[in-house]
Amino acid sequence: MGEHSIRIAEYSEERRAFLQHLLHDVQALDLMVERGLIETGIARIGAEQEFFLVDRHFKPTRNGPEILTQLNDPHYATELARYNLEINLDPLPLQGDCLKKMEGQLYQLLKQANAAAGQWGDRVLLTGILPSIDLRAVDLDYLTPNPRYQALGEIVRRLRGQDFEVNIKGVDELMLAHTNILLEACNTSFQAHLQVNADDFVSLYNWAQAISGPVLAVCTNSPLLFGRELWSETRITLFQQSVDMRSRKYNLRERQQRVSFGSKWIRSVTEVYKDDISRYPLIFLTQLETDSLAQLQRGETPELKALRIHNGTIWKWNRPCYGVINGRPHLRIENRYIPAGPTVADEMANLAFWVGLMKAMPESHREIWHAMDFEDAKENFYKAARIGLFSQMRWDNTFWKTQDLILDILLPLARTGLTAAGIEPAHIDHYLAIIEARVRAGVTGSRWMVENFRHLKRQLGREEATVTLTAAMCQRMDTEKPVHEWLPVTVAERDLLSLDYDHVGNVMSTDLVTARANDPLALVQKVMEWRQIRHLPVEDDQGNIRGIITRRRIDDFLSRSGPALALTAEDVMIRDPICITPSVSITEAMQLMLDRKVSCLPVIDQGQLVGIVTEQDMTALHEKMSRQNTRPALRFPGPS
Repeated sequence: MGEHSIRIAEYSEERRAFLQHLLHDVQALDLMVERGLIETGIARIGAEQEFFLVDRHFKPTRNGPEILTQLNDPHYATELARYNLEINLDPLPLQGDCLKKMEGQLYQLLKQANAAAGQWGDRVLLTGILPSIDLRAVDLDYLTPNPRYQALGEIVRRLRGQDFEVNIKGVDELMLAHTNILLEACNTSFQAHLQVNADDFVSLYNWAQAISGPVLAVCTNSPLLFGRELWSETRITLFQQSVDMRSRKYNLRERQQRVSFGSKWIRSVTEVYKDDISRYPLIFLTQLETDSLAQLQRGETPELKALRIHNGTIWKWNRPCYGVINGRPHLRIENRYIPAGPTVADEMANLAFWVGLMKAMPESHREIWHAMDFEDAKENFYKAARIGLFSQMRWDNTFWKTQDLILDILLPLARTGLTAAGIEPAHIDHYLAIIEARVRAGVTGSRWMVENFRHLKRQLGREEATVTLTAAMCQRMDTEKPVHEWLPVTVAERDLLSLDYDHVGNVMSTDLVTARANDPLALVQKVMEWRQIRHLPVEDDQGNIRGIITRRRIDDFLSRSGPALALTAEDVMIRDPICITPSVSITEAMQLMLDRKVSCLPVIDQGQLVGIVTEQDMTALHEKMSRQNTRPALRFPGPS
């Protein structure tokens, strides 16, 4: 997706020409492997660091493109949303002090990014999903102004034939329909690359698949989305669902998502590419002048640009990559499932653990289909994504507690691999000690977040808890201590913040109890009594707001008409109530309640009831804003 001249692959002569280039690229790669033209005898590592940019209220900023311009450094690149940027680290030979060198460069580039962001009142945060992100940040005005991102959103919608949908069930549940691709931008990762020999590619790619579950389990750092506690690594399912291009019309067809773990062990270098070309339609193309087969005949090294563009629109969690360095072609395996953060130290430990395992593949797993079922590897991966470090995995035909599997089997294996690669012993000790301590403490980034979020939510509510948690993560990231050494978050830390109470979507109640128009009024009374609520929306079966019932309304009605036995919700409700959208400002909502003398406002989005704000909400909010010296120019509360 880094190719700026790409465009949507319409059915045209240009598309047919590009597909011919794609077929020739696969043939050329087969020939290069067969003739031994792929670089061998050297292993390199590399990484891509995605990160969030947050403003002074610890919410997503819009300033990413401007910060990128200010940085003016080719190591930095845009991402889908204006609040994400990416760092491309320089590849290094896997030897000696390469891990420390990579860590030093990453610290330096993040420091530069933080300094540039500070000019706009923003800062950098490393996390898989930003805890404080809200639905406003997935509106189109947060999309990075780049034609290729707009094209990607357009083609995904076209292939789906409907809006984007997310349905994730964890401790909480998130069901959401959305109109654009920006849900994908809620994810950031630390993508690791390892160059491998062509002769070893098949066995190492399969081995990368096999170890994905336990490696992910110890790295998880994305448990929250829109204030909901979901998977231990929610990125996995969010990314898959947010760019799912499959139509829902033919549910019985077996069709893989473009973000996937795969479906089987591979048996040849180009099998993944061939399967992807046959399985996934072309969505982007560019003008190509040079034929890869003709280049090979002339003794030149082809770039395989068509193959790389198509491969860039298929986001496998372990992705094969072809590249050219100093005129020599090479093959890499890209690990895409490791999340960003919580700290550089944690990320580098994750990288060292993965690289060490990759370099220590047992000989018994070279033809892995004899040693392990693919379905076990895939099941392990999704268990890790859902449950994290406290899952159970099948390994060597035995069920293991994941913590025991890592401590007893995989950490010693990783040490062997790093030692064989020539990494300095002190550096091996340092990075693997972080993994070991994290496992023994049972504290991954996701576990730390969940425990602190639950504590904060009980005392502050969901919105303040997510912002306080985000601020605490920024502070602790700056200490450069790995996450298992982080202190718990205290409620007192919230008082040091300047929170952003600027729109209704941040403060509305979303755990709604509603009634239907024909519900007996006696039932309505009891529900309001049981739940201790003073306002009850009335909606139809499609979620459209029909009215609102208040306790005062019931009391006034019964004082005139007598007992409620024969009455329904429709008889008592205020019809066609004044409604607002989540993007309405807090001040505007307060003023509207005062002007119209109403004690609550239903919140609707695309015609559907999504929340409610009441006078109690506004009173509590007014007090908080007063403490921060941001009181709006009006007197609240309004009438009850």
